[in-house]
Amino acid sequence: KTLVTLPAHFNGKMIVLDTPFNLKPDEKLLVTVLNSDNTGDERKEWIASSLSGLNKTYSGEEPEYNPSLIKETNPEYKK
Repeated sequence: KTLVTLPAHFNGKMIVLDTPFNLKPDEKLLVTVLNSDNTGDERKEWIASSLSGLNKTYSGEEPEYNPSLIKETNPEYKK
C-alpha cells in the first residue's frame, strides 16, 4: 500500500490528474478533496489529521476494505 498525493482538478464531470501517474485498470483508490483555496494553519492541521488517519487505516492491524461494503455506486462511473 502506498500513500501518494497527486495534484488534480475537477473538470465539471470527473476528477482529472494534473500530473501523469501509472495506475492499473480497476485499481482501488481513496480520494480526499482539499480545496487549494484553504491556506494557513487550518490547512496544515487538516493535512496532519488526515495523514494520521490514513496511517492508522493502513496499519498492519487493519483488515482490507472489501468492495462489497459499498452500498451505493456512482451512477456516472463507467468501466
